[in-house]
Amino acid sequence: MPRVAHAVGHEHDVLGDRVVSLVERDEHMRRLDQLLTDCFAHRGHTVLLEGPIAGGRTELLRAFAAHATRSGARFLSASCSPAERALPFGMVNQLFRGTVWPAEQADRVGTLLDSLASGDFGDGSAEVPSPEVVRACHELSVALLGLAADVPLVLGVDDLRHADVPSLRFLVHLVRRLGQARILLVLTDHTTPWPLNRRFRGELSRPPYAERLRLDPLSRAGALRLITDGLGEVAARRVGEDFLAAAGGNPLLLHALVEDHRQPGGAPSAQGYGLALLSCLQRAEPMMLQAVRALAVLGPGSSSAEIGRLMSGDLGASAPAEEALRALNAAEFLEGDAFRHPAARDAVLDDLSPHDRSELHRRAACLLYERGAGALDVARHLIEAGHTQVPWAEAVLSEAAEHALLDDRLELAADCLKLAHRSSADERSRSALRARLAQAEWQLNPSSAARHLAPLTAAVRADQLPLSDGLVLVRQLLWHGRSEEAVDVLGRLRERAGGAQANPAEAGALRDIEVWLAWTHPALARGRRTPVLPADLRHGVVTPGTDPQLQAAAALSDALSRGRADDAADRAERVLRDLPLHRRSPWAEEAALVAVRVLIQVDRLDAAAAWCDQLLAEAEARNAPTAQAVFAAARAEVAVQQGDLTAAGRHARDALALLTHRSWGVAVGLPLSVLILAATRMGEREEAARQLTHSVGDTMFHSRYGLQYLYARGHHYLATDHCHAALADFLSCGELLRGWGLDTAGLLPWRTNAAEAWLRLDNKDQARRLIHEQLARPGAGTSRTRGPALRLLAAVGPPGRRLPLLTEAIDLAEVSGDRFEQVRVLTELSRAHRATNDKRRARLLLRQALHVANMCEMKPLAQELLSVSADLGGSESMADGLEGIASLTDSERRVASLAVLGYTNREIAVKLYVTASTVEQHLTRVYRKLKIRRRKDLPADLWANLRKAG
Repeated sequence: MPRVAHAVGHEHDVLGDRVVSLVERDEHMRRLDQLLTDCFAHRGHTVLLEGPIAGGRTELLRAFAAHATRSGARFLSASCSPAERALPFGMVNQLFRGTVWPAEQADRVGTLLDSLASGDFGDGSAEVPSPEVVRACHELSVALLGLAADVPLVLGVDDLRHADVPSLRFLVHLVRRLGQARILLVLTDHTTPWPLNRRFRGELSRPPYAERLRLDPLSRAGALRLITDGLGEVAARRVGEDFLAAAGGNPLLLHALVEDHRQPGGAPSAQGYGLALLSCLQRAEPMMLQAVRALAVLGPGSSSAEIGRLMSGDLGASAPAEEALRALNAAEFLEGDAFRHPAARDAVLDDLSPHDRSELHRRAACLLYERGAGALDVARHLIEAGHTQVPWAEAVLSEAAEHALLDDRLELAADCLKLAHRSSADERSRSALRARLAQAEWQLNPSSAARHLAPLTAAVRADQLPLSDGLVLVRQLLWHGRSEEAVDVLGRLRERAGGAQANPAEAGALRDIEVWLAWTHPALARGRRTPVLPADLRHGVVTPGTDPQLQAAAALSDALSRGRADDAADRAERVLRDLPLHRRSPWAEEAALVAVRVLIQVDRLDAAAAWCDQLLAEAEARNAPTAQAVFAAARAEVAVQQGDLTAAGRHARDALALLTHRSWGVAVGLPLSVLILAATRMGEREEAARQLTHSVGDTMFHSRYGLQYLYARGHHYLATDHCHAALADFLSCGELLRGWGLDTAGLLPWRTNAAEAWLRLDNKDQARRLIHEQLARPGAGTSRTRGPALRLLAAVGPPGRRLPLLTEAIDLAEVSGDRFEQVRVLTELSRAHRATNDKRRARLLLRQALHVANMCEMKPLAQELLSVSADLGGSESMADGLEGIASLTDSERRVASLAVLGYTNREIAVKLYVTASTVEQHLTRVYRKLKIRRRKDLPADLWANLRKAG
């Protein structure tokens, strides 16, 4: 009988609709071919194809079956499965009914199989088989031997370990009679024998008429060849290493990865890979599936003893686990004690029923707790199991929540606290856990934490909540606009702090919140008057037992309320610098907002922007949405004060995207006011109007956020020529500040804005009165307040005073860093010089104003400047971006910056405390470096250096 020629490389077999590449199986096929030749020559044989799970035994058997059939042999096959292991002679039935028998034997075989189906053979587990089993085995063997006399037979039995015992006895009976028969028996099984069929495998593999062929996992070269066959060389080079890491040399898993890669989009979830692995495990011994389930639940690093115990609940079950793990590693399903690919673990866990999965996690939690594992490790399993019926659950979950918060895993902390709250039986403990849960969820989304506010309010009424948690509750209630409940809670806390057993620390904390309320929600502060803070609190000494961030917020609020922001500026920067150390404090974001406001109040805008950027980056890294939103809103407020309108709008939109309007509560007034003001100044009036359509609720106007909203809305009305509406909003700001006792703090220059509205209404007398009032107020000397007031005073005053007033105003605008105000003052200065017929300086000033307006996208101002430019004979073209600017020294740059504004050499000399000759020499060098001939050609980019020139 001629043998089949094999290529040096590898052959293919069609398996269903899928072409399977038999890589590195040439020697096995050659040996099987030799045995087939011997079979035709009346030399029967048994061969056992063994190897790890999914090692390609079935594919090899099918390929050989096709070859044997083509060679003239008759192939009888049976595929064993665990489900049919209890069916006597089930495997035999597959063998005999899978072929067409000769007419003279068909009746006899049919009768024999019918008798097997109706016979009572028991489970066949007895050491000595019953006479009925022996007789049946003999008759079956005789039938096969008779059939083989006519045509050579190849019997293929796949997954021998799942065969029923009577069928195994039949195979043993047949093997002893193969010596002169034309029968080749090909069996497949795993490498590791299992107790149920270990004895039978020994009988079936006994020489000289039996042998084993081992199928090892593919080598690295063989695996890469398989991948290349499936995907081509280019793709194989790109994904080959990843596939090897995920599947090693396991042919089935490699084929699954190739098929996944062929799917549209490359099947990034590797679903086929996971399903292939799971399919193999379900056909394997139950212990192997139990082992991978235990490993999937426990995770890498688990010992065989732990896996064994989780499999059976038995302390002494490590031996089966070790054997299962060895087999799984041999199949390259695992790498040590870990899955090779996340899809494998996901597939194993998804295959579990909810009850089984919960039970495994429950047992894993108990196992880890007894082992002394960390609280987080135990808590994860308790959460997955939803199990709290152990006495230690609450303590472990509470500790795990603390660790999760320290690691910035807010969702995990919230899950721990939810389960701990559910497991607690003590009402006081439940209230404390709910308060912690509310704070954890607050950092993720304040609206989701709002569901806890009513139960926590009830806990305060029942005196079941500590004062510190009660104060946080007050803030959360106020944030959501629930003022009545906040007043009720605050009243009960005040009563408690003023009782006979008052705690000094509690009294201090309550005093702190009163001070904070006087700044943020003044209508709720006791007596609507700011309590006087002790001197030590104003200078940063922390009272033991109180939250340092609450104390910081109180001290800075006190400074703002009393108009003493200058004294608190350094402390504000310290609070921002130390904020990452206190990020777990529920008052951290509030302290940051107040600190930024202090820096804005004292014109430290660059420092405020830098701190906000740093804190925003840290919040993004921690994945803390609420902190991100708060810091983005603070950054937006700084940007709008700087006149950086594009950045202000971007940060305000980010803040509103991170938290919904509902989640922002009354504090939505902060990002909304910035967005409205930025859009208005950029000429995006429809956008500003759209933002004004959002419902904000009346309670917002009882807070400083409502004050900022009114201020921004007034500016929008002013820009759209609704001057009466604008005046009403600015006067309402004044009424609120007076009613809150904050009018002397100089927080908002409402008089200046109202004066501008009066000017638009052509009432100079009212405007002049308000401007003089503004300039006479305490704190009116700050550049941010005095500068705009002087600009308006120049508009309502005599022409002879305009230039001195505007000159001082531009100096103040430079100090404050407010580019919007700088443009407005430069515009007025240009007009003033034009009125004195100094058109040259008017044009220079106009050019600088237009440059800054365009740079900051202040479209309405830019259009206004262009109209003024037309009156001056056309705007000069800007020489932006001259390369020579970088070559200027600091001194040259300072001189050129003032020259570009239109100052004479003598005026520059006075401002810089140098001689006029020095100024002239500097300008000569500047002209040479910039390759220009006159002042008129100085680039507008030098405007950025005016602050240095001051």
